[in-house]
Amino acid sequence: MHNMAIALHKKGFKITGSDDVIFEPSISRLAQYGLLPEQEGWYPENITPDLDAVILGMHARADNPELLKAQELGIKIYSYPEYIYEHSKNKLRVVIGGSHGKTTITSMILHVLKNTGRDFDYLVGAQLEGFDTMVKLTDEAPLIVIEGDEYLSSAIDRRPKFHLYKANIGIISGIAWDHINVFPTFDNYIDQFRIFIDTIQAGGKLIYSQSDTVLNDMVKQDQSGIEKLPYDLPAYNIKYGITNIIVGKKEYSLQVFGEHNLLNLEAARLACENIGVKTEDFYSTISTFKGAARRLELMGKNENASFFKDFAHSPSKLTATIHAVRTQFPDRKLIACIELHTFSSLNKDFLDQYAGAMDEADVAIVFIDKKTFEQKKMAPYDAEIVKDAFKRYDLTFYNDPAELLRYLENIDMDHTNLLMMSSGNFGGISLPDLSKKIL
Repeated sequence: MHNMAIALHKKGFKITGSDDVIFEPSISRLAQYGLLPEQEGWYPENITPDLDAVILGMHARADNPELLKAQELGIKIYSYPEYIYEHSKNKLRVVIGGSHGKTTITSMILHVLKNTGRDFDYLVGAQLEGFDTMVKLTDEAPLIVIEGDEYLSSAIDRRPKFHLYKANIGIISGIAWDHINVFPTFDNYIDQFRIFIDTIQAGGKLIYSQSDTVLNDMVKQDQSGIEKLPYDLPAYNIKYGITNIIVGKKEYSLQVFGEHNLLNLEAARLACENIGVKTEDFYSTISTFKGAARRLELMGKNENASFFKDFAHSPSKLTATIHAVRTQFPDRKLIACIELHTFSSLNKDFLDQYAGAMDEADVAIVFIDKKTFEQKKMAPYDAEIVKDAFKRYDLTFYNDPAELLRYLENIDMDHTNLLMMSSGNFGGISLPDLSKKIL
């Protein structure tokens, strides 16, 4: 939301906003543009008849006093994705959906478009090198690239965000059950992607991973007239810890690695080609892509050890990330730590979806901050439940960040990789400080 505020400010709108709690980096960025509210909290007097519109964030509740005042005054209310569509309805819309890989695919497309001199708007879920903000909105750009989240649009609009964008080019990277608090069954979750395909505009295209069995079967059953463009793993090799894409007789060295990233790259390639980027230009440009923030991000390394952090939290992301590091560094010990932090990952009914997800790690650690259970008003459970769910009985379980930190600080990193995975912050543990200490 703060990136949206900055983007609209840059476009010339007068922007005001409210929130009950504001965190960094939102505070600093909003202050930089003179958009930081004088005080936190909700104030109905902020909502006046002269407002053109209110844009409602996902986490503002239906009984929010400012929302109620806007409804009372009859002011136009947009959800975040509704406003993005309103802004882009006359542009070519590329929408990237899927249970995993959305941010990376979007980031790859943006990197290539920028470095091949294209003019474009965008919405992406991570801070990218070379981009000031995560949202750009202009009148001039002929196309927009949108990371299409399947989560709900707002408290008063229960449609998944990516249903509202009406893609011209849609991408689905894969389907693995997530957001159990919103989509209580896997069939209900899959249906959201069927609906997404139905929203792709006449004459549009669907780019999809044919290596995903669920997705592949779903696309085969689709009766719409849109063009379907499947992708799979490209030819590649790994030399001296560097992954290279093989295209004919040429090899292109990459700064990212892992089969999941190679699949992401192929989705991005097809999208860029259908926007008009030449294949050779794509490969030569993608070789300089360093990855999105928090996606297999290298925190530090020495001659025989590396420390990575990753946003992985769902079972499919966890499995793919561990496999990537294991494959890239087969001769090193792999210590993998996952923080269960989201409603879905903490739900005991969902927990067994993690069975086998950490099997490729030499050492498996699961961390749940005991405060997270309290904050989410969920009943805590013990290590045995976690071990049984993961089907990994040598797994180590921590619920106190201080105890986890003590363990991590004493790791022998000789010929070892450490992989820390979370959508949270490990109870406030500073990973940069940890990296300096253990490496």
